[in-house]
Amino acid sequence: METRVRELKYRMMITDLLKVAAETHTYQELSDLLGLSPPILSRYMRGHVLPSYSRAQGLYDKLMEITDIREELKKRINFDEDGYFDNTPLVTEITWLKIMSNYALEKFAGRRVTKVLTAAVDGIPVSTLVANLLEVNLLIAKGTKEVGINDFIEETYIPKGSAIRQSLYIPKHSIRKRDSILIIDDVVRTGETVKALVDMVVNQRADIAGIYVLVTVGDEWNEYLKDCISKYSFETLIEI
Repeated sequence: METRVRELKYRMMITDLLKVAAETHTYQELSDLLGLSPPILSRYMRGHVLPSYSRAQGLYDKLMEITDIREELKKRINFDEDGYFDNTPLVTEITWLKIMSNYALEKFAGRRVTKVLTAAVDGIPVSTLVANLLEVNLLIAKGTKEVGINDFIEETYIPKGSAIRQSLYIPKHSIRKRDSILIIDDVVRTGETVKALVDMVVNQRADIAGIYVLVTVGDEWNEYLKDCISKYSFETLIEI
């Protein structure tokens, strides 16, 4: 049953990729490039019919060739004069959220994942979709202790250039030794948040299935996370 569900989700991903491809290619161009008759292409694009799993695999490869999802997503990221950017596409556009979550599913396929862990708040949308695809629970590390929860797992760190300690919290017993955690972050500049999440998992003696980052900015994070990169499966969708 689990395999069938995963295959169905993979087939549904084609509709999202077709929507992105249609932004830069005409209907006729897509028909010619994909070798699909116009009626079949129309049904796939509208989601009225799903391709078989074997056909979906072939279409996925072709769509990834003709549609550079990294470049298309980069076009949606606009920097201001201070070097910061609007991450709205990363947290609100459902088609792109689905594509980014399916990318994670592809990259970490075959790995044992029991839970997905992210830090509040902007990593939550894509992490929720990834957890849904993997059919596992989602853990959200927050910067404050919530009322109603008595005991927490806490990880404290000092952000670079700051004299203030910052902490992340999740409810105690959220991570157990038998867990294999996939860590997700939306934007990484220094890598401090990712490192704190890694330490949170390691200190609970659980395994790390991998680390998935949507956008990395600059080079500072690379040096700070070099041990994590060498030790764990580390995937980045966009490097800026």
